[in-house]
Formats: sequence, structure tokens, C-alpha cells
Amino acid sequence: MDNVQSRQPSNLLPMIMLGMLFFIFGLVSWVNSILIPYFKVSCELTHTQSYLVALAFYIAYLVMSIPAARLIGRVGSRWSIMIGLWLMSAGTLMFVPAAYTRAYSIFLTGLFTIGTGLSILQTVANPYVTILGPIESAARRISIMGLCNKIAGILAPLLFAAVILKSTDHELFEVLKNNNVTGVEKDILLDGLIRRVIIPYSVLSSFLFLFGCAIYFIRLPEVGNSRQEDMVHNGSDRKSIGSYPYLIMGVFAIFFHVAAQVISIDTIISYAESMGFNLQEAKIFPSITLSCALVGYFLGILLIPRIASQRLMLRISTVGGLILSICVLFIPGTIQMYGHTTSLSIWCLCLMGVCNALIYAGIWPLAIHDLGRWTNLGSSFMVMALCGNAFMPVIYGLIADHHGLRTGYIVLVPCFLYLIFYAFYGYKINHWSELWRLKKEK
Repeated sequence: MDNVQSRQPSNLLPMIMLGMLFFIFGLVSWVNSILIPYFKVSCELTHTQSYLVALAFYIAYLVMSIPAARLIGRVGSRWSIMIGLWLMSAGTLMFVPAAYTRAYSIFLTGLFTIGTGLSILQTVANPYVTILGPIESAARRISIMGLCNKIAGILAPLLFAAVILKSTDHELFEVLKNNNVTGVEKDILLDGLIRRVIIPYSVLSSFLFLFGCAIYFIRLPEVGNSRQEDMVHNGSDRKSIGSYPYLIMGVFAIFFHVAAQVISIDTIISYAESMGFNLQEAKIFPSITLSCALVGYFLGILLIPRIASQRLMLRISTVGGLILSICVLFIPGTIQMYGHTTSLSIWCLCLMGVCNALIYAGIWPLAIHDLGRWTNLGSSFMVMALCGNAFMPVIYGLIADHHGLRTGYIVLVPCFLYLIFYAFYGYKINHWSELWRLKKEK
């Protein structure tokens, strides 16, 4: 008991540092919701091409998570955090030459570099939060980190719009979209529009670099190895990571969860624009969705584990997400906002933030419990699954280009169906034979 009490104060500094990191995750990640329509206009892209922003950003999680785990094992948590922040600094700095040349490929390269840095930070941070205290309250700690992430997400599109956009841009966007100008005059307008990102991204690059330097002077405990050794139960550690079906299925659960979440946030501005909103007006919708997510995180902090278990909250959230997905596709009715007639479906998309908030927090502890010496690698697989953010928006864009923006949201339904399977059954499968037995019974 005395030993536990002596440990608890040392968790405060890591939790504060993790909160700052999750705030940075949100600031850099959720600004994509406004970068997508902004690039669509300034770089003259289709819906599908504009969603390459998400693909370039999040594909780094798939490519770099295993190397990130090896890096962490070699240099430790503190140096890994520093390297991750410096890579993000380099990626944001790439926006400067990209803006001067209006080269979308350079922007995508910068986004991939930012994603690489984030993949390192996520590989450090997520298991760190999970094992920094009792596994039964891990969802509560993840909810606290989620608050930091989503508060930054609420601010990111609003700050970007405040710095980048002007009150007269509605007329400019209409002129560009309708091709009312051509040739040199159009190039001048597009160059001026895209170069507005130079100053804010230069400032962000400097901040990330300096924050990385500051980490050197902060002593963070290396909790991973000792805590993971404590998690190895007698006779439960297995020969390969593939022998943990609840982990493997949890990886797919994270994949489909983040896919559903990013679609509900990164596509909502374009969906609002289809209802007559301009970019200045539509920028509020990602913040509304993320504000709904804050409500979900507050519920997690208040209810888990004292009133409701993290498993129960996960089940409620996945079922709620499926219901809202179906409503997005089929709910009738409209409501007036800013002088525009908006479909009720966009508000169902916003409310999805409440459900999505607790899904991520619920999956992580269920997927990496009792992995023992495989915890680091298992966590890397979970971070790799964040590449769901990369693929699903592009699939949505393809459907939207050919069948309409609202129809594109059909991709949400299979995502939540799988999440319901994992929340009710998948997390309980300790051996693959249990799954095969279920198939034979069917």
C-alpha cells in the first residue's frame, strides 16, 4: 500500500505532459477538416483529390508505427517524443515551399512527415496512458486525454479560419469555383490564396521545434518495461502476438472507429457547403462535432468506472453510432441556420461526436490487456490501425463524386456494425478456436 502511494505523485508530471501532447495531436490533426476544402479551392481539386490530405497524413501510421516501436525501444520515451515533435516541425515547415509553388504534392509530403512524427508520439502516448494506472480506469484516463485532444480540435479550424480567411473570401471562392477568371489573373488569385498558410505554419513549425527541445529538460519515467513485466501472468504469455485474437480484432476495431470519426469531421464542411453555406460559415461544423465529443468525454470521466463499466459505455456508444449513421442517410426534415435550410442529417453527423468519444477509450484497454512482453508491439499495431483515417475518407470521396455527398455516408454503417461485434463479443475471444467454434455452430 505504501509502495502504491509513493508511486502516485510521480504520475502527475507524465499526465500533464501527455495532456499537452494530446492537445498538439488535436491541433495538428483536426485542422485537416478545413484544410481539405481550402486546398480543394486553392489547388483546384475534386472531392477525391482533396481527401488525399487525410490519406497522406494518416498513411504514415501504417508505414511508420513498427519503426516507431523499434525507435522507442532503442532510445526511450523522452528522445522518441523529441524526435516526433521535430519531425512534425519539419513537416509543417514544408508548407512554405509548397505554398510558394502551389504544389499539392509538396503539401502532401509535408502532411506525411507530420503524420510520421505523430505516429511516433501516438506509439509512445497511448500505451503510456493505458498502463499509467489501473487497467479498470484506463478509459477514464484516455477520456481526459481525449478532452485535451478535442478542445484543440475545436480551436484548430476556428483559429485557421481566423488567420487564413477574410470576410470577403466568399466572393473570391465563388469567382474561382465558377471559373469567372482564367489564365494569369486566376493564377495570381490562387497564389495569393494559398500563400496565406506560410506565416501560421512557420510559427507552428517553430513552436513544435522548441517544444521538442524543452522535452530534453523534463524527466519522464520509463514506465513501459517494468509495468509490462508486471502484466505477464503465470502461463498466460504466448509465443506470438498473433495468438491474441482480442488484440487483432481490436486493431480492426480501431481502424473502423477512427475511419468513422474522421469522416464525420473532415467531410462535414463540404456537406454543409452543399446546403448553401460558404466556407466561413461552414467552418463551425467540425467544432460543433468536436464539442459533442467533449460531452462524451465528460460522460466517460464522470461515469467510468464508478457508475458504468468501460465495456458498457463502449456498447452504448457503438449502438448509438450505428443508429446515427442510419439517420444521416435517411432522416427527413430540415432546420434553418444562418439563413440556410439545413438537412437534419448534418446534425446527426454532429451528434456522432458523443458516441465516437468513448469508443476509442473503450477499445484500447480491452485490446492490449495481458499482452505481457508483446505490449509494445501490440500498441504499435493499434497505432497502425489509425490509418483507417487515411483510406475511408478517400472511399467516401469516390462515392460522393459519383452518387452524392449524403450517399457517401453509407461507409459509416459497416464501420459501426464491426464495432458492435467487437464491443459485445470480439474482445472476449482469447483463443482463435473460440471464433472457429462459433462459425461451425452457425
